[in-house]
Amino acid sequence: MSSFKVEQRRIEHRGRQFHFVSYDATPANERRGEIAVPAMWYLMNEGKRHQAIPLRKEQDPEEVDRELIRWLGREIFDVADASNRTRLH
Repeated sequence: MSSFKVEQRRIEHRGRQFHFVSYDATPANERRGEIAVPAMWYLMNEGKRHQAIPLRKEQDPEEVDRELIRWLGREIFDVADASNRTRLH
């Protein structure tokens, strides 16, 4: 039995609230064609989860927050900014 403890982080960034949840690793399932996934932090959005960053045990919560904010900057805001620039030109 796994001793994994689910954690949650709420991050405010650029005036918006983001909800992240940690999930334990999942083993590969060859029969279903699924690859193994390490323990990860996921962004929860509209009932769906989106892989964010790897979960490292014993990581300082402030460090987790900084990494999640960097991820938001790269994956959410840079994409949105690039999309807006494309529409403007």
